[in-house]
Amino acid sequence: MPRSLPSRTPEHVAQVACHVSELLEVLWGRGQEAASTGPLPPSQFRALTVIEDQQRVNQRALGEALGSRPSSVSRLCDRLEAAGLVERLASTTSRREVDLRLSRRGSAVLDDFRASRAREIEAVLQSMSPAHLRTLAEGLEQFQDAAAAHIGPGAARGGAEGPSEAIA
Repeated sequence: MPRSLPSRTPEHVAQVACHVSELLEVLWGRGQEAASTGPLPPSQFRALTVIEDQQRVNQRALGEALGSRPSSVSRLCDRLEAAGLVERLASTTSRREVDLRLSRRGSAVLDDFRASRAREIEAVLQSMSPAHLRTLAEGLEQFQDAAAAHIGPGAARGGAEGPSEAIA
């Protein structure tokens, strides 16, 4: 059983989470370098994950999800399309809009990128005890739920099995 943790304020935990996120960035960068599809800039990764989550999205909705200006989103979509990662389709709801969806290559790039990142994180998790892994998984699940509620609809990610089932 993990040792009892002292009570922490949200401010203290936020500082720890920020430090951990910096370490994750280093691990993810290492994973990105190992990806067979090559590097994927963070802005493109975020856009692809939004498009994947919503399956089909117009540029306005993508911009809202990313918190980006329309001109920036337009250029980003041009780059994604030129790289063969997304496809532009006529909107089913408006003749003036264009929808985006992941191409097969875009799905493959996301899968490869995520697998490379996961290998780096798994290497770190191997050094943790099963009890600590369970505690971490429970905390991450709760954080994921709270963050998804804070961000809004469509923000929850994950498959049929959550972190605690995968680790237990």
